[in-house]
Amino acid sequence: MATLLHGSFGNYMVSVRMPGSAGSCSKYTPKWKMAFVQIYCSRAFQLPKPKLRSLKPQGVRPKPTSFTAIPIDEDDNRADHSTFSTSPSELSSVVKERKLDPLKQLGGVEHLASVLQTDTSAGIAGDPDDVSRRQRAFGSNTYKRPPAKGLFHFVVEAFKDLTILILLCCAALSLAFGIKENGIDDGWYDGGSIFVAVFLVIAVSSLSNFRQSRQFEKLSKVSGNIQVEVVRDSRRLQVSIYDIVVGDVVCLKIGDQVPADGLFLDGHSLRVDESSMTGESDHVEVNRNSNPFLVSGTKVADGYARMIVTSVGMNTMWGEMMSSISRDETEQTPLQVRLNKLTSSIGKVGLAVAFLVLVVLLVRYFTGTTKDENGNPEFVSGVSTSDDIINAVVDIVATAVTIVVVAIPEGLPLAVTLTLAYSMKRMMVDQAMVRKLSACETMGSATTICTDKTGTLTLNQMKVTRFWVGKDPITNNGYSSVSKNILDMIREGIALNTTGGVFRAGTEFEFSGSPTEKAILSWAVMELNMDMEVEKQNHAILQVEAFNSQKKRSGVLIRRISDGTVHTHWKGAAEMVLAMCSSYYDASGASRNLDSDGMAMIENIIQGMAAMSLRCIAFAHKRASEDTMEDDGLTLLGLVGIKDPCRPGVKGAVEACQQAGVSIKMITGDNVFTAKAIATECGILRAGEDELTGAVVEGVEFRNYTPDERLKRVEKIRVMARSSPFDKLLMVQCLKQKGHVVAVTGDGTNDAPALKEADIGLSMGIQGTEVAKESSDIVILDDNFGSVATVLRWGRCVYNNIQKFIQFQLTVNVAALVVNFVAAVSSGDVPLTAVQLLWVNLIMDTLGALALATERPTQELMERAPVGRTEPLITNVMWRNIAAQAAYQIYVLLTLQFSGEAIFGVSEKVNRTLIFNAFVLCQVFNEFNARKLEKKNVFEGIHRNKLFIAIVFVTVVLQAIMVELLKKFADTERLTWGQWGFCIAVGAMSWPIGFIVKFVQVPERNIFSHLKTLRKKLTRTIA
Repeated sequence: MATLLHGSFGNYMVSVRMPGSAGSCSKYTPKWKMAFVQIYCSRAFQLPKPKLRSLKPQGVRPKPTSFTAIPIDEDDNRADHSTFSTSPSELSSVVKERKLDPLKQLGGVEHLASVLQTDTSAGIAGDPDDVSRRQRAFGSNTYKRPPAKGLFHFVVEAFKDLTILILLCCAALSLAFGIKENGIDDGWYDGGSIFVAVFLVIAVSSLSNFRQSRQFEKLSKVSGNIQVEVVRDSRRLQVSIYDIVVGDVVCLKIGDQVPADGLFLDGHSLRVDESSMTGESDHVEVNRNSNPFLVSGTKVADGYARMIVTSVGMNTMWGEMMSSISRDETEQTPLQVRLNKLTSSIGKVGLAVAFLVLVVLLVRYFTGTTKDENGNPEFVSGVSTSDDIINAVVDIVATAVTIVVVAIPEGLPLAVTLTLAYSMKRMMVDQAMVRKLSACETMGSATTICTDKTGTLTLNQMKVTRFWVGKDPITNNGYSSVSKNILDMIREGIALNTTGGVFRAGTEFEFSGSPTEKAILSWAVMELNMDMEVEKQNHAILQVEAFNSQKKRSGVLIRRISDGTVHTHWKGAAEMVLAMCSSYYDASGASRNLDSDGMAMIENIIQGMAAMSLRCIAFAHKRASEDTMEDDGLTLLGLVGIKDPCRPGVKGAVEACQQAGVSIKMITGDNVFTAKAIATECGILRAGEDELTGAVVEGVEFRNYTPDERLKRVEKIRVMARSSPFDKLLMVQCLKQKGHVVAVTGDGTNDAPALKEADIGLSMGIQGTEVAKESSDIVILDDNFGSVATVLRWGRCVYNNIQKFIQFQLTVNVAALVVNFVAAVSSGDVPLTAVQLLWVNLIMDTLGALALATERPTQELMERAPVGRTEPLITNVMWRNIAAQAAYQIYVLLTLQFSGEAIFGVSEKVNRTLIFNAFVLCQVFNEFNARKLEKKNVFEGIHRNKLFIAIVFVTVVLQAIMVELLKKFADTERLTWGQWGFCIAVGAMSWPIGFIVKFVQVPERNIFSHLKTLRKKLTRTIA
């Protein structure tokens, strides 16, 4: 920039920036003409000395009442900086360097705030124009994400699958042998069809994984859309982290994520966990004097503060780091791992059978057992030519390849992918956001749910309904009977010992903070006429101890400006604060000694409120002689009871979980009486269950048990009151040692260890801190226990749908494998060609997976006991169903193979078509049986699954096309109406067979576990 023309004419100002070189002027000619006309017509202008843009202290020039600027710059976008005397790079270096000297040279935090046109108390203006102006000048709070994996990436990954590689080898061999034997015109069908089938499987699985990847990206954006509390135009607002702009004043509290780089404005006891940036686990203290730097992506571990944002998005260290990191969406769930092993095992069995068939057929051929069409041996030593031998061996190898093809269940991994993707999408609609894919299926195995009370079982809509001063209850109309001095001290304690805020808009008030804070502030303002701003102006805060779930209290040390006296105020759980008191005030303002009788009286008041399901909060005070906070010898000011009603429907959700065999345990920080009242109201605690039966314990009692005692008693516990996060973690560990699959709900920062330790961590989307959400597997978006029950239902549905498809798939594979094996060994030929078998596998795998994977959860899922941690994937019930259907299909198909021509008086080719058609229609009808593993009525609820009906219809239509129109490709013959009727009748018989076989009772214990036990016994005997 060579020079700056700057002219001020009344209420107008013309600002012209000159390009640095004459050669660059030509492209600005139109703008220069416009500027010249403006300047010339004004008849007056000044040429001030060039001003260097700097952050050094200087007076802030008042903005004219009307302002018009004509920007002429090398880059039009930089005109947005004209209202700020700084640039993004200068601001970002302030926090990145983390040195105090450069900050002091720039005039400190206060001057930086004035440069950013921020009022440190009222924040920025916050109107759309102001926010837009700041985003243009300094960027938005987003970062460039690495390019998403494209469809081609998933295609390449699919080709690496061992099953696919085996099929491709089979296709190549089949293609080569087919062309060798029948020529290229007719010999490519088998091999070509295998290639087509493989590529179709690859296309479907790749597309499914690609869509799942996109779904993960959407979920990632949703989970990253954190709500941040900011001050704009004197109001505390919740805005998206993406809408944070440079200059914003952000309010931070325990558990919050620092949303952008910035500087500490004011606050107390702020400690930040910077492990995400530095790897150091120690918490760093942040304050105004020695370390005012706050880095985006870090977490608030303790205290509270307000910060001013100096850099956002890609100008922050977090943005630079995250732009180079891509989330791995290729996580394999435990169920997928187990299914991959199952697929591999079945493939190995197929290879073994194929090898056995190969050996048997070769032996039959070379011993002369195999006969030709005329009944003569195909191989005669010394007579058969080498060409005849090669053709025969090629035929035999092709038969073995066909058996390999039919043995491999390509659809199993696809079914899992489809089921998980579908359930994730539906769970999002049902207010549950899945962060880890494995949680979908693990939740179905949950045996115990440890839940919070506040906001999960209750509405989290709190209101003060009781107020006591000493032993006197104060009604809404009775505040005049309370000493003015007592009310003044209560107002003082509430206004200064809080992380909440009050904003007045005319006659209306807006309250911010936690639900408890908002309830107390609302009561103090509306009932006690507290003016928060006046209280803050009349006092100086010296020290703060922020509330945490361990101590369940918060305190503040203040100095009254009017007389210079120092006072301590404490607020928290009533029994915690009461234990710190040695006296109490009565309504007249007189101080009374808190002896054993007085203590018992106050405790009875607390218990009475707790029995009414009220959360009891106490206020205490002490005049301090020194500038140190004291936590003993306090005087009790008063007690309030806060009502938080149970959520509608929570009792039904609890009963549904209990009916499903899932134990519900409530773990709360409230006292034992409040906890018992809420637990009874929600149905967690039944009549007769209390401390004496071991169903109710306090955290300290559970903590002090010996390890053996804890393991002995943990299953009986229904309610744990006055618990700390450590107690919750201890309970989760004990339950897991007892073999339980544990789900835990949590919303606080200190809940993170328990959420991580649990098999399924469920964080709260509304009240949950960012630390809790990041430690969890599923985020409950509406904080409702009813949604936890819905997640349980979906988890069971995922597991159940996979089992349905496994039963269906294995029936297909077992029947086809046995029929082809028996036919090959006995006659040297297979009734089902490679094309036909691939057609069955392809249609049944892809469409069958889609039909069975999209079944919605049903009530019957919640009537079963939970699936254990080591429960086998294929149960005895499934083996029973597979055996019955496969045996029927094998019997019918082998009967047709050996006697079909004689029974129907048809040619060999028509008979083969009958076998193929009957086999496919058996699978179509068996698909209905697979819908219900144990229930006899397989049609229940089918009208609600329109996709299932559509898939069955499409399958039948495609089969008709295959038989009637694609004769040459499928090696089929057209069938008569009578023959079609026979095939349909054969398929329909699977319905009554499926119905009858479900009357057969099977043992609970899996058959293979018996075999393992027997093998161990034999091993011991031999040893």
